[in-house]
Order: sequence, then C-alpha cells, then structure tokens
Amino acid sequence: MKKPLNEFGALDISSALRGWSFQPGQVNVRLIRGADGKPKLQLRLDLGLLQMELSGRPDGKRPHRSVSELEFQTRKLRKQWERRGDDGGFALTPRDCQALREESAMFYHRYLSLFVLEQYESVVRDTQHNLDVLDLCSKYGRSDHDRTCLEQYRPYVIMMQVRAKGCEALRKGYVQTALAYLRGGVKLIVKIAPDGERRKQLRRSNEAQILLDMIRQIRRQLPPDPRRIVQKQLKAALAAERYEEAAELRDELLAMEAAPPPAGGHRTLLGKAGLAKGHPELAPAKKAAKRSGKRREKPEEK
Repeated sequence: MKKPLNEFGALDISSALRGWSFQPGQVNVRLIRGADGKPKLQLRLDLGLLQMELSGRPDGKRPHRSVSELEFQTRKLRKQWERRGDDGGFALTPRDCQALREESAMFYHRYLSLFVLEQYESVVRDTQHNLDVLDLCSKYGRSDHDRTCLEQYRPYVIMMQVRAKGCEALRKGYVQTALAYLRGGVKLIVKIAPDGERRKQLRRSNEAQILLDMIRQIRRQLPPDPRRIVQKQLKAALAAERYEEAAELRDELLAMEAAPPPAGGHRTLLGKAGLAKGHPELAPAKKAAKRSGKRREKPEEK
C-alpha cells in the first residue's frame, strides 16, 4: 500500500507558527534565514503566514525571464519606442493588467512588512514599483476597468512612500527634509482631485490627514527657535517704545543669525496609523504601526 506523501508531517507548518500567535489589528512580521541561507520576510496571517524574498519579486519568481512583470512590460514598451519612435500600438491586455495587479499585491504585503521593520529605503523601492504599475495601467490599459481600478489606491501608496522617506530623514537627523517630504506628499495627494475638489480632497483624504498629523507631531517635538523668541521680544519692545532694549535685542538677533544652528534638540518620530487601510489584500491589518524608541540626537540640517 502506497504511503501518503506527507505521512511524517514534512509539509506541516505548525512548527513555523509555534510560539508566534496572530494578533488581530497588527502587522505581525519577522525576518528569518531560509533553507538557502538567505534572509526571508515572514508575515503572520490568521490561518498561516506569507514568506517573501527581500529583493526582486516577493515570491522569488521571474516572469518571462524578467525581474518582474512590470519590468517585462516596461521593456516591451521601450522596444516599441526604439522601433517606431513613439508608443503607438502599445496596449496592456486584461491578462497583462491582471498580472500586474497580482504582482502589486505582493509588493504591497512586502512594503507594509518592511515599514514595520523600519527598512524605509526598501519601502520606497517597493512603493515606487506599485506607483509605476499604476502609471502604466492608467495610460496603456486597454479597457476602462484596467485603466482605473487601481487608481483608488494611489493616495495610499503615495502616503506610505512619503512616510518612509520622512522617517528615514528623521532617523538621519534631517528634520527639515522630513517636513519637506511630508508637505510634498500632501500636495501630491491633493492634486489627484480636480481643481475645484482639492479643498474637499484635503479634508476627506485619510492619507493626507495622516501626513498632516505627522507634520504636527514633528513640530510639537521641535525645540522652540530662539530667534523667533527674540523677534517677538523685539517687536514688543518697539511697540512699547523701549528703544534701548530694542537695540540690544536687534544686536542679539543679528549675532544669532550669523552663528551656526545649535545641535540636537529633537527626537526621532516615526508616525503611526493607517498602514493597511483601503487595501483588500490584507484586510485584518488596519491600524498597524511601530514606534521607535529614542535615538541618539543629531544636528538638524540647515
């Protein structure tokens, strides 16, 4: 009598899940070393786990002998330009778009997990992949459905990429760069709406509000600018006609403006909320986030 293939439980994943319980509402993720000796990323789900490669396609496959489906379609488009000098005649079939959507869902799982692990540069890489998929489908999808069905996720992907850039800048001590990234992300999300709807877009977009909240948190944690304090004192002295005091304050302000900015005075802030909102591929993870502890203070950039 032929024995069952899995008689001794060789395919049972219980050992991999032992001691790692699923926590609803959180992104449960860890790094492990695979049987090939390379690091892998594991994402815990309610009935099991997803295992992903850290580079290339998350599933490790090479569709059409390419790094990814996106790379394959982009190469086809580039060849079209080389042959004809334009993109005339290039289009994505429903099957092409479906393959791109399935691939973007894999990248979504990975960049969500990498954000929790604070690997922000990899988050930027994977979110850019998905933004490129959105751009390609919206321009070359053959049907209206294929051109528009992913556009609902554009604000979310932009938000995640901008948060990753902001968090990486904060980690390096570049506070003003982080704020610039976040403000730019808000503008990108607002510009998705038509001109007359942009104020409403700012109010109703959860993604824009997450970025604005992060901006407010950073500003609250910044030390007060001594130059602004002196400027207010100078304004008050002039208004009260205390000219001798005003002259001293003006000299103090000029000296402060000539001096280099002080070091330190801020804490690293990594933000929170909204990691998986609005994406059907990972519905249980709706409010996942990971705050970092205090980090060594670094000088704020000019």
